[in-house]
Amino acid sequence: MPHTLTLQLSPAPEDVQAIEQGLLNYNRQFVEVEGYQLLAIILRDENQTLVGGLLGDVYWDWVHISVLWLDESVRRHGYGSQMLKMAEEEAVRLGCHGSHLTTMSFQALAFYEKYGYTLFGVLEDHPVGHTRYFLKKKL
Repeated sequence: MPHTLTLQLSPAPEDVQAIEQGLLNYNRQFVEVEGYQLLAIILRDENQTLVGGLLGDVYWDWVHISVLWLDESVRRHGYGSQMLKMAEEEAVRLGCHGSHLTTMSFQALAFYEKYGYTLFGVLEDHPVGHTRYFLKKKL
């Protein structure tokens, strides 16, 4: 057999990059793949300590919000709402027509629904005893 398969839990960065590039090259046959944009909104306190943030990426006319986190000390002060609004406004400025994200049963489903996100998928027992929710919103 001329090929070998190896399972790697900590692959070399250059291998990860080559796999990602291979998929991008394949995708280019069907859709535009340029224009990928990272998005970050950072919240710092008066000492410049990071106390929250939002991470996402923009591609194919959608924004994917991958992380929205706030330290316990700054929750329920409107920062999460402000970050979500900022991300959506920037996404629209960049030409996006939709936003998507996931949240867990122990996280912020009601928060996202309050801001117009709707459920389009559920993955139960991920992790066991909890549920992952997939949400989207038209911008």
